[in-house]
Amino acid sequence: MSEWVLQADSLSKRFGRKWALRDCTVSIPQGKVVALVGPNGAGKSTLLRLAAGLSQPTSGTIEVLGHDPHKSNEDLLRRIGYLDQERPLYRGFRVRELFRFGADANPGWDMQAAHLYVDQLGISLNDRVNSLSGGQQAQVALTMCLAKKPELLILDEPAAALDPVAREDLLRLLMRQVSDNGSSVILSTHALSDVESICDYLVILSHSRIALCDDVDFIVESHRFLSDPTSSNSRLPDGTTIMDTRISGRGVTHLVKMDLPIVDDSWQISEPTLDEIILAYLRQGVRNGLLDHVETPVNTRVLP
Repeated sequence: MSEWVLQADSLSKRFGRKWALRDCTVSIPQGKVVALVGPNGAGKSTLLRLAAGLSQPTSGTIEVLGHDPHKSNEDLLRRIGYLDQERPLYRGFRVRELFRFGADANPGWDMQAAHLYVDQLGISLNDRVNSLSGGQQAQVALTMCLAKKPELLILDEPAAALDPVAREDLLRLLMRQVSDNGSSVILSTHALSDVESICDYLVILSHSRIALCDDVDFIVESHRFLSDPTSSNSRLPDGTTIMDTRISGRGVTHLVKMDLPIVDDSWQISEPTLDEIILAYLRQGVRNGLLDHVETPVNTRVLP
């Protein structure tokens, strides 16, 4: 069994003249709850659809649980649970009919767990999908994924547009699955609070490329604010890379990525929050993207 739930090498996906994903190289270890973060159009949904085997790359390779998802067999499909951001459900079905359909399609289906989940959420098995609120439909869709008992959950904005209570309920349901079954999770999100509260691994996509990929704890420990209130242009310590710079009347502050602990009395050193680090990488991606206007020819075969 592979130690990686997902590995991509130079993975690219192009729609017409537009790159949805470009030169994406990333490895995600097993047993993690992974946040995939980036602005709209960064390539998050494209990467997740490629991982679920619903789309084929223009170039490069991707493996999920040690296999190519585009040549997947039934065994691999049973090991993966995928939830699209549109949360497609049969709107005229009752919840119990959806669960019966899920049981027929998935040999490992846990009907008892499915019933327990919706009961805890206050959703009746007799409710029709089209009578449920958006938040309840999202919870039923996630329950359909969880009852499969997958090794890997791939979730595209599972809590998007939910009210705070529904969001909290959905995230609790997700974390119970991780705790009870040891599933790995890759979820895309715009809510930075979700990253810090439930995720232990972070992948940042910006302008169709990987900007950062690592354990959350390591990311926080390897970044620091360096402030110089005198604005004297002090020399930055060795082994640091500037990710963002703020200039104000109180001096200059750099967010830096460091290779070694910093010991330098000429700078005031403080620890950034995870949110501040994520926003800095996203801003850097925007700046880099403004320079990335040149279309390069596609030197690859086109897959059907």
